[in-house]
Amino acid sequence: MARDKDLILVVDDSPTNLAILNVVLREIYQVITCNNGADALTLAAAEEPDLIILDIMMPGMDGYEICDRLKANPATRDIPVMFVTAMDQERQEAKGLALGAVDYIAKPVSPPIVLARVRNQLELKKQRDYLRRLSAIDGLTGIANRRAFEEDFDREWRRCIRLKSSLCVYLTDIDNFKAYNDAYGFLAGDDCLRILAQAMTKALMRPGDILARYSGEEFVGLMPDTDASGAAIVGERLLSATRALALPHSHSGTASIITVSISAAVCRPVPSSDRASLFKLAGDALYAAKKGGRNQVRVFEMPDSVTAI
Repeated sequence: MARDKDLILVVDDSPTNLAILNVVLREIYQVITCNNGADALTLAAAEEPDLIILDIMMPGMDGYEICDRLKANPATRDIPVMFVTAMDQERQEAKGLALGAVDYIAKPVSPPIVLARVRNQLELKKQRDYLRRLSAIDGLTGIANRRAFEEDFDREWRRCIRLKSSLCVYLTDIDNFKAYNDAYGFLAGDDCLRILAQAMTKALMRPGDILARYSGEEFVGLMPDTDASGAAIVGERLLSATRALALPHSHSGTASIITVSISAAVCRPVPSSDRASLFKLAGDALYAAKKGGRNQVRVFEMPDSVTAI
């Protein structure tokens, strides 16, 4: 989640401790606070902070249980957690580290040490995020790969459930691409994939829209907060962007240039729904686009009665 400052969630049942840590951190970081475990879990999932600072000794749900639940949730498991504890609580430190905490802050807090430890953990997180992004890039086209799409799909699905918003999955398949490779060679085919990926990326105007290479000549993407009419508009834009390239394809059988078949499937996810059903619907729409003559867009919308399976 892009933001101007790193976001830190501080969880402590003591108003005094919350105030102290807020004063120490707020000049450099964006800080949000809460005083109980239930709110901590909700805020962590909704805000996706870059770091969580968590007191161990709290009534009800203690810091250990909060940490354990954070690490069990795919939406929050990668957020680093730092515990706040008294200096003589070595056994507590060992237990916290075993649960997945990355570091400790000793009470009474020392502002320079707090800032140094927080800075170190945020730098480590940035390095991990960078390596994760590298592993999520398709080596040929430079856009996201299938693994990255699956992670984005899962995250956006959960977000749309939480916000009660719509989600669109679209598939793009290059028409008669095997014939293109046979006629022009695989190097030309690779160039075609790269050029198409760049053109489609530009055609997706919103920062939140996602494009990935799913398989050989198939691209997949996500358009959050998009209904069927919006999906049709974007689909036509992708078609036009591809045609505008005017890449020769004399062996197509569909046109004299490279064309694509595009499908979109739209639904409003609910907790009982299955994201695999939306992807299957997109596949059905792509089949319909190909059967209908290729070089076109088909949009299928999942009824609410089907969404809630």
